Amino acid sequence: MLSFWNLIEAHVIRALRTEHGISMKALRKAIHFAEAELGVDRLLLRPELRSDAGRLFLDRYGELINLSASGQLAMRHVLEAHLKRVSWDKSKSPFRLHPFLIGAASGEAMPIAIDPSIAFGRPVLISRGISTAAIVARIDGGETPDELARDYNLTTDDIEQAVLYERAA
Repeated sequence: MLSFWNLIEAHVIRALRTEHGISMKALRKAIHFAEAELGVDRLLLRPELRSDAGRLFLDRYGELINLSASGQLAMRHVLEAHLKRVSWDKSKSPFRLHPFLIGAASGEAMPIAIDPSIAFGRPVLISRGISTAAIVARIDGGETPDELARDYNLTTDDIEQAVLYERAA
């Protein structure tokens, strides 16, 4: 059984592999280097993790350490749309994930969240805490997105995003 942190790590691995072109070999090497040389545990849960052009970096003390090239300092690059979808608490632990939706741009609103403290970690429309599965069950029962939007005081777009998420999951 996976923990919430394992879910975040899987999300980050997927992003690094599919969106940033980082191989599993390079990822393993970077994780080992971060643990052995920098004392960084659970690198994939760190908000300081960065990626650019198939390389991994750790933002440390205002400098980027190139984890893909055994710790060379590199120029600052910021393009971590996936890490922006993870909410971090004051102790830098992840507490909420806003998964990507099919066809959504990275800068768009993030209406759906997975948060272990809300609905037992089930995906919800975060503005109201309503399970995406409950929305889909009502749609499958014959109700329209407009009716649900009125019932829950949401937008029709929020209802449609919940349906898209559930169908893609």
